Amino acid sequence: MNYFRNALKHFKTINKHKLEVMKNCFRVGLYKQGLLHDLSKYTWTEFKTGIFYYQGNRSPNTAERLATGVCEAWLHHKGRNKHHFEYWCDYDIEKKGFMVGCRMPYRYVAEMFCDRVAAAKVYKGKDYNDGYPWEYFLPTKDSLLLENETRKEISELLWMLKTEGEEKTFSYLKKEIQRRKKAHDHF
Repeated sequence: MNYFRNALKHFKTINKHKLEVMKNCFRVGLYKQGLLHDLSKYTWTEFKTGIFYYQGNRSPNTAERLATGVCEAWLHHKGRNKHHFEYWCDYDIEKKGFMVGCRMPYRYVAEMFCDRVAAAKVYKGKDYNDGYPWEYFLPTKDSLLLENETRKEISELLWMLKTEGEEKTFSYLKKEIQRRKKAHDHF
């Protein structure tokens, strides 16, 4: 295995992803989130997984999980990045010992959408279509760790992207973010 080659390719992949998310976030007015998105990917805890498990067509986190049974990079990443619904999990106050998903502020739902679109574009390349982020979401759609209102919001955005296209969805998202900011509606 050529670790230096993998490091360069992984660095290129995460830079491409970060720039694509930044472009998406800027389109909807989330400038700070666009700039700060996924900075933890440059830490050694996360970056080393990219070196050891780089594949180019999917996240190295999946390969690490398959090889070792756990992905340290993912555990680190989801605990530091609020655009992942797994960040928003806590103990259920009614059922002792159970974890549940908590409501995500809408700005992070919007960033999650931007992230999913960017990841699909990076990993699918020329084969990307607006339905791919929805298809990628489907296996996690019914997770107990995804709070119901958050599920509804991200589902709505991804389905709109699939059925009505990028221009309409990003335009809608920008207006919805502005509306919620003005109303202070769980933003």
